[in-house]
Amino acid sequence: MNIHEYQAKALIRKFGVSVPDGHVAYSADEAVDAAKKLGGGLCVVKAQIHAGGRGKAGGVKVAKSLDEVKDFAGKMLGMTLVTHQTGPAGKVVKRIYVEAGCDIKRELYLGMLVDRATSRVTVMASTEGGMDIEEVAASHPEKILKVAIDPATGIQPFHARQIAFGLGLSGKQIGSATKFILALYKAFTDLDCSIVEINPLVVTGEGEVLALDAKINFDDNALFRHPDVEELRDPDEEDPAELEAAKHSLNYIKLDGSIGCMVNGAGLAMATMDIIKLYGGSPANFLDVGGGATKERVTAAFKIILSDPNVEGILVNIFGGIMRCDVIAEGVVAAAREVSLHVPLVVRLEGTNVELGKKILAQSGLPILSADNLADAAEKVVKAVKEA
Repeated sequence: MNIHEYQAKALIRKFGVSVPDGHVAYSADEAVDAAKKLGGGLCVVKAQIHAGGRGKAGGVKVAKSLDEVKDFAGKMLGMTLVTHQTGPAGKVVKRIYVEAGCDIKRELYLGMLVDRATSRVTVMASTEGGMDIEEVAASHPEKILKVAIDPATGIQPFHARQIAFGLGLSGKQIGSATKFILALYKAFTDLDCSIVEINPLVVTGEGEVLALDAKINFDDNALFRHPDVEELRDPDEEDPAELEAAKHSLNYIKLDGSIGCMVNGAGLAMATMDIIKLYGGSPANFLDVGGGATKERVTAAFKIILSDPNVEGILVNIFGGIMRCDVIAEGVVAAAREVSLHVPLVVRLEGTNVELGKKILAQSGLPILSADNLADAAEKVVKAVKEA
């Protein structure tokens, strides 16, 4: 789950992380009021969308007067902002953030993530602030400092000082950076984050360290512990189909292909998408119905797949362990009848109650193609889509 910049800053501020003052606004007049609350001096008007690269796309403007605040806000609100992370469709700006300006002397990068290689929270820092960290990693990997934190001890002051010294900080800056890093780590762990990025992390003329931007991703599996964080979700920034899938406890991610997939188990889902590509097709989604799916959940999954206008065929691939094949078959038949199936459907069942499942499909009277194995299923669905 992602949140907006202003929400991220409000959260980490509670943990003692230094951020500039600012206010969210939903209209040009509200933006002017926000600027007045900040003293009416130099401020920054920022478009709020769930994507990076806003500055390069015109979504961040420095305003020197209230008139400029109103002008920038009026132009940003309602505009479609296209960045390297939004894709060509872009995202519509529905809220902005008016933030106090600051005296920037240096721009740095600071990030925290769960490193699968070390099974630890890893702090990453770089002197190349304001740039995409992926670009820095590709062109100047030596400029990225990494410190893995042992979960048994948690972060210690010497970890923070190591990062501060690695960034070339000195004097008062060391103390400010140490306090900042320790506070950010506590926010990361307490909030069950998966990624926190501060880019840029700025050093002011007075030697203070501030988060000029903030991006936070949360572990969806831990949101039940954070209802306050769950309330920050912005439905306008998420795919409607993915939101609907979440209501039914389905793991769904929309892709760009034409063959819809419904599978039980993430690993099997990945293998299914791979074999579709192998036979010349392209998956339209990742959809894992889980091990304990009900007939109703399977029906909901079917509807979500068919809500994508790009879907020209569907492959259902189920291995019945915890999930029984007859339950899947009943769900598939019910969904196909309810939505008036109009695209080729290939079903491969294997495992618990497989014969009963196949019997339900065969007696349904629906044009369902049965497959003997995964390769057979992929070949049949790709062929059916091409011939449709």
